[in-house]
Amino acid sequence: MYWTRIFFLLCFPLALIAQSKKITVCHVLVPSKRGILLAKNMPSISSPKTNIAGMVRIPAGTFGMGSHSKEGRADEYPVHQVQVKGFWMDETEVTNAQFAAFVKATGYVTTAEKAIDWEEMKKQVPLGTPKPADSLLAASSLVFVPTTGPVNLNDYSQWWQFKAGADWRHPSGPQSSIEGKENHPVVQVSWDDAQAYARWAGKRLPTEAEWEWASRGALKNMEFPWGAESVDQGPMKANTWQGEFPYRDDAKDGFRFTTAPAKTYVANGYGLYDMAGNVWEWCSDNYRHDYYRQLKGRLSISPKGPKDSYDPDEPGIPKKVMRGGSFLCNDAYCASYRVAARMKSSPDSGLQHTGFRCVKD
Repeated sequence: MYWTRIFFLLCFPLALIAQSKKITVCHVLVPSKRGILLAKNMPSISSPKTNIAGMVRIPAGTFGMGSHSKEGRADEYPVHQVQVKGFWMDETEVTNAQFAAFVKATGYVTTAEKAIDWEEMKKQVPLGTPKPADSLLAASSLVFVPTTGPVNLNDYSQWWQFKAGADWRHPSGPQSSIEGKENHPVVQVSWDDAQAYARWAGKRLPTEAEWEWASRGALKNMEFPWGAESVDQGPMKANTWQGEFPYRDDAKDGFRFTTAPAKTYVANGYGLYDMAGNVWEWCSDNYRHDYYRQLKGRLSISPKGPKDSYDPDEPGIPKKVMRGGSFLCNDAYCASYRVAARMKSSPDSGLQHTGFRCVKD
């Protein structure tokens, strides 16, 4: 059985929260549940007949991938030429209703809903590794909890907490519910969960290059899916954080500490909704901080990402790419609703601000 080493209570990677810096504040390891997921939890029944309802056609094209502004982080440079084939893409992020249909049809159990068997896990970690607290071995996931006032923004443990019982049906903990939010994007889903859904639906996760090309919506070298105008100028463009992070969200967009329903905001030039803000979206690619430098000076045709993953901040933990930013992003903290913004997380991570959408060839 395959297990990865990760996780933490207080030392959960800052990259997950969309911050450009990363600081490890402790060395508590929380074991992953990925082995259980991969070995026991793949859907075993036939998927529905795949169709393109709810999808839009994204044309083939060539573009300069990466940040064209000074606002980018180091892993968004240099800009390099990429060519992608045409494909179909979900016009919205996968919703709670859609994910519920998948679970009902397959009996699938997500990563966040799996407890960890310490007797099995300790065979896979270094001898002498102390047993984590029982609360960290229980079925749980990470939940955003606003602070009561200003805090050091490098100490993300002040607003992220593991909560037992937090999962896709209960995004902010066992007392929460998705009732009445069937049209909101599903969250608390890992990359592994997203992959399982995509296979069942007869689709796949987008590559990072496909995602950025689609997000640009036929606009050339613009910073946002809607163009150059700041997210806070003019009409509301995306579900983001307005106010002082992480304690005061003025909710000018109507959504405080939470997701927005699909199609709340205007679509981009290709007819795609929420390519900025709302929830981070999993891509199929492995993450490497230096991947763009490897592609410099040549045309990459339909790239599928690096063969392996490497994050110098956490060199022992493989990562997958996430795109699009979330409802927790604002200009002062992460500004990751830019089309070139990249983020990364381990493939067995579930978070309250992370979801996905699918593509089809």
